[in-house]
Amino acid sequence: MFSKVLIANRGEIALRIIRSCQALGVSTVAVYSETDFRSQHVRLADEAVLVGGARPAESYLRMDTIIEAARDTGCQAIHPGYGFLSENADFAEKVIAAGISFIGPPPGVISTMGDKIAAKKLAIEAGVPTVPGHSEPVVNLEQAREAAGMVGYPVLLKPAAGGGGKGMRVVEQEQELESALQLCQQETRKSFADDRIFVERYLTKPRHIEIQLIGDQHGHIVHLGERECSIQRRYQKIIEESPSCALTPALRDNMGTLACELARKAGYVNAGTVEFILDEDSSFYFLEMNTRLQVEHPVTELVNSLDLVELQLRVAAGEPLPFTQQDVALKGWAIEVRVCAEDARRGFVPSIGLITRYAEPRGPHIRVDSGVDAGSTVSVYYDPMLAKVITWGHNREEARKLMIQALNGYHIEGISTNVDFANQVLSHPVFISGTITTAFIPTYLPAQDEGLPPAPEILDAMAIATTLVYHLRENLMRDALRPLKSRVGGSGADQTVFSYVTKSDNDVFKVEIERTEGEHQWHIEVNGVAYEVITPPPEFYRRRLKLNINGESSYFRLKYNGNFMEAAHCGACRNFEIYNLREWELAGFMPQPSTKKSENVLDCPMPGMVVDVKIEAGERVYRGQELIILESMKMESAVAAPADAIVESVHVNPGDAVETGTILVNFEKE
Repeated sequence: MFSKVLIANRGEIALRIIRSCQALGVSTVAVYSETDFRSQHVRLADEAVLVGGARPAESYLRMDTIIEAARDTGCQAIHPGYGFLSENADFAEKVIAAGISFIGPPPGVISTMGDKIAAKKLAIEAGVPTVPGHSEPVVNLEQAREAAGMVGYPVLLKPAAGGGGKGMRVVEQEQELESALQLCQQETRKSFADDRIFVERYLTKPRHIEIQLIGDQHGHIVHLGERECSIQRRYQKIIEESPSCALTPALRDNMGTLACELARKAGYVNAGTVEFILDEDSSFYFLEMNTRLQVEHPVTELVNSLDLVELQLRVAAGEPLPFTQQDVALKGWAIEVRVCAEDARRGFVPSIGLITRYAEPRGPHIRVDSGVDAGSTVSVYYDPMLAKVITWGHNREEARKLMIQALNGYHIEGISTNVDFANQVLSHPVFISGTITTAFIPTYLPAQDEGLPPAPEILDAMAIATTLVYHLRENLMRDALRPLKSRVGGSGADQTVFSYVTKSDNDVFKVEIERTEGEHQWHIEVNGVAYEVITPPPEFYRRRLKLNINGESSYFRLKYNGNFMEAAHCGACRNFEIYNLREWELAGFMPQPSTKKSENVLDCPMPGMVVDVKIEAGERVYRGQELIILESMKMESAVAAPADAIVESVHVNPGDAVETGTILVNFEKE
C-alpha cells in the first residue's frame, strides 16, 4: 500500500478520499487554490500545497504544478477524484511518466472511453446496444444540420469529450440548432478543450441507469449493481438511488454482464461506471462510460457494504479484488441527494456567498459527505455542489422517509440551496410510486411552479411547530413576570389552555395548546383536529426543532423574529405569523413582498461572468432572443429578452463580473 497520496481535487470529494486514506494509514497531501486556503480539505489533509489562483485553469487544472507538488512531498500516487483532471488522459500519462501511480484506469482507456465517438464504436463491437445517432462528430452548423436531418428531431447535442452534463442541449426543431450548437461548443471547449459535438436521437422519457464496475490489474472485473439517476435538472443529477425500481433481476444481470464485457474489451482497471438509458419498453442503450469515481458512489457503497475509495487504492497498489461476482449481493436501499448552492425556484441559478450557519443531520443510517461548514465561502469558480446526504433503509420507503427527515434537519444559512426542492421531489406521488424518468422535473416541478400544495397534515405540523415555539417563548416571558404579578396582587391561578391564531399566506389555523401529563407532553388542536405532541428536552430550539407528533418524529427548520416565523418541513417552506387569540382582531396581516419589476430593465438572474454580449444600443430585440451569455459554476446560460423592445443601453462587456440583480440592459420605454 502507498504511504502517501496526493489528492488532485477539492471539496467534499477530497475529504471523502482523505477519510479512506486515513482508515488505511495512508498520509495525504491536499492541493488548493488561493480561494480555498481555509477549506476543510486543506485542514484535514496531513499536508497542503498551494497550486495557483481561483480559476480552475490557474490551479486545479495545472497538471505540471500538481505533479511537481506530488514529487516534492514524496507521494507515491495521485488520486484525481472526479471532475477537473480525473478523465484527462494526458494528465494520467504525465503522472505515470513522473514515476507516480495514477489511481484510475490506464491513460489509453481514459482516452478511448472519454471520446464518446470511440466509446460508442467500442460498445457496438462489444455487443452493447447504442442510441441511434450520427456516427461522426460535427464541427460546424452545416454538418450539424445534415446529421440532425438524418437522425430526426428532437435531437441531443453532446460533447465528444467529457461528461457531467456539460455542453449538452436538446434541440426540438431546426430553428434552435444554430444557437444550441454555439453554446455547446463554447461550454465543451472551456470544460474539455475540445469542441467536437455529436448528434443522437433524443428519447423523451427514458430512465438513466448506470452500472458500477471495479476491475483489478489481474483481469478480474465485477459489477456492483445499478444506480437510478433519473432525477436531473439540465442533465445534472440531483437524486440517485440503488437499486432501481425499474430493473428485474434478469435485466440487472443483462445490463451488468454487458457493462463488464465492454470494460474487458476496453482493458479497464480500477473503478468506473457504464451509463445506460432505459426506454419505457425496457430496451436499454449505452450512453457513455465514466472512467472515474462517480459523485453518487455512496449509494453503491451502502447497499454493498464496501468502501470504493479503499478498493481504488488497493487495486492501484496491485492487489487483486477480494471478492467475485457471485459474492455481490445488494442489501436494502440507499438514496442520495446532492445539496447544491442554487435557487430552484429561479431556474436553479447559482447562489454564492458566505455560509453563516451550518448544521448537518445526524443519526443511524444517515451519512453526509460535505465539503463546507460555517464560514465557508461559495464562489462562482467551482461546481455548486456543497455536500451529499445519503440514507439507507431496509426498503425504498424506509430510505425515502429517512431522507426527508434528514433534509428537514439540514440547516444552511447565508446562501440559497436546493434542500427544500429535493424534499419536494421525495414527497411527490410520482417519485413515491417509483415511475420516474429524466423528464420528472420539467414535467412535475418546473422552476416557475411551486409544485403540489403541501398536504394538510404537513401544514398542520408546521403550524404546530411555529406556534409551539412562539408559545414557549411567551412562557419564558410570563415566568419572568410572575414575581411582579404576585406583588401587585394578580391572580395566582395558572392558565392551562392557550389559544393562538397562526396565518400563512391564505391559510389560517386556530391552534389550542395544552400541556398534559408529562413536562414535555402536549395536547394541541389545529382547527379542531387533535394531535398529541412530545417535545424532547430541551424543548426550545433556536433554529432546529424535533417533535414527536402522533407517534412519529418530525423535524423542522425555523427562522423567526418576534411573531413572524419561517418554517421548512418536507419540502414546504412557508412564512407564518402567530398571534394570541385576543390580539388577532388588532393584528392586521403580514405584508406581502413587492414583486413588481421595472419593465424596461433586464436584471442579471445569477452571479457570474459575462462571456458574450450579442446586442448593442439601438437594436430591436424580440421576446426570447438571447442577449447576454453568462458563465457561472462551470455552466453557460443565456439571458433572453423579456419582451419585444428596442435596446437603449448595454451596461456590461465580455469579461465583466456581475452579481444577481445587476442591470445588464435598459430598453426604451414604449
